[in-house]
Amino acid sequence: MLMKNYARVDLSFVKGKGSVLKDSCGKKYIDFASGIGVCSLGHAHKGLSKLISKQAKTLIHTSNIYRIEPQERLAHKMSRLLGGDYSLFFGNSGAEANECAIKLARKWGYKHGKSGIISLANSFHGRTIATLKLTGQDKLHPEHFAPYPEDISFCASIDEMMTKATTNTAAIIIELVQGEGGINPLDKTAVKNLARFCQQNKILLITDEVQCGCYRTGEFATSKLYNIAPDIITFAKGLAGGVPIGACACRHDIFEAGDHGSTFGGNFLSSTAALFVLDELESMRKNGELEQNIRAFESGLESIASEFKDIIKRRVGLGLMQGLELKDESKLGEIFNAALANGLLILKSGKATLRFLPPLNISAKEMKKGFKRLKKAIASV
Repeated sequence: MLMKNYARVDLSFVKGKGSVLKDSCGKKYIDFASGIGVCSLGHAHKGLSKLISKQAKTLIHTSNIYRIEPQERLAHKMSRLLGGDYSLFFGNSGAEANECAIKLARKWGYKHGKSGIISLANSFHGRTIATLKLTGQDKLHPEHFAPYPEDISFCASIDEMMTKATTNTAAIIIELVQGEGGINPLDKTAVKNLARFCQQNKILLITDEVQCGCYRTGEFATSKLYNIAPDIITFAKGLAGGVPIGACACRHDIFEAGDHGSTFGGNFLSSTAALFVLDELESMRKNGELEQNIRAFESGLESIASEFKDIIKRRVGLGLMQGLELKDESKLGEIFNAALANGLLILKSGKATLRFLPPLNISAKEMKKGFKRLKKAIASV
């Protein structure tokens, strides 16, 4: 028997191909959710499936007690994509990546006589005790999980972060696009000002790119789009196309042997899968396919927003991390359910935003079908 921690939709999938999933009753769905931004190359990708099978016949796991050659290559590749001066730690999830970031900030802060971390309101950073506390949503800080770690505070805006930072502030963490907070991209000028402020005041800047990273917004790191070089960047979700992995990249030499670890993190299977996925996505970016998909998806949502002005307030988001903000939040659940009924998988974000995280290699045909079904869903409510 499973624990009751998920409010699951009564739906079970048995097969997938590209951006299409088939349920246990044989019904097909266009996938505009990709496992909450995880299946970046869609389902049953021929090259990735073949590679995973080949790797499983060789080695799946040994331990981080020993060298893992594909993990080393993955660290080198990610560092190159980030600009060449980052060291990597690999875990199994975004929460683990953010836990690593917290520990890095705490140790660095300890050496400099400070421990405070500031986060943004409406943020989401994970579901461990520490990352829950880092999440700027009161509903995710219930008393039954208390006590929480100390010296973590929240601000409503980037300007407030800079105002409230003190000599005890070790780090500031932001999602460049708030995934659970309404698909809200932060203002680029404000983020650049914050990066400058952190550098001037010897405060670590952490960008949580667990959802918006790995080419989802058009670049490997969304911080590249903001023209900043954070001290620490966290990744997960789409990094290995569905194989669990999380990564924390840091520009500073902070950890020593024994400071942190992970039994499964960055093993042969996940590292090899991530290398393949990054090669594929880097190629898509270079040949223009990724930009083409981004523009087509944005255009499709803009058209729908224009057609249903009485229901939709505006389109929000960056790249293939998109949202449609509704005028009436009571319609959010209705449209979500109507989309399911019409064979379309979407997500919810915040109080009134439909969230879309399609596979990055979604075809024009699949995209067109998905938009047609979305229109029917919205029209039905």
